[in-house]
Amino acid sequence: MAKTLGSERHKILIELLIAKREAAGLTQVELAAKLGEYQSFVARLESGQRRVDLVEFLELSELLRFDAVEVLKTIEKVPSP
Repeated sequence: MAKTLGSERHKILIELLIAKREAAGLTQVELAAKLGEYQSFVARLESGQRRVDLVEFLELSELLRFDAVEVLKTIEKVPSP
């Protein structure tokens, strides 16, 4: 299995999460507060330095009000190496 950090799918996931946060009108600081985390946690996610696990992804989808399944379908369409 290839590394996932920095993969095309990971990059697309990060782009989608940033777009969803911005569409929700939240800053990294505001999202971090809703997650009970520091701003640096969100910054590491959005910079691709950290993976997003499934439970975190589902929590993000609830907080940012997006359909997790639709986002996963979008990412699934990207070919893996």
